[in-house]
Amino acid sequence: MTAVTATEFAREFGRYKEEAQREPVAITTYGRVSGYFVSTHEYAELQRLRAMERRAYRLGELPRDLIEAIVTARMNPKHDDLNRLLTETP
Repeated sequence: MTAVTATEFAREFGRYKEEAQREPVAITTYGRVSGYFVSTHEYAELQRLRAMERRAYRLGELPRDLIEAIVTARMNPKHDDLNRLLTETP
């Protein structure tokens, strides 16, 4: 991954814009990474992964749409035999 100073990045923006299409470009300020310049494809992938993140909620904070999804969820019929095991009495 390429790392450049913020000054160099600003001066050679076109160059680093092209380079970001191949790999992220780390932007440094005072010797520390302050951000990354990435392609639109890379950013879209990040957004996709963020959307897939698991989230935990306290019961009282559970969003209404998730409650509805849980209430209406149905098991795949191929697992009916497992459901029968739960409802049968020994």
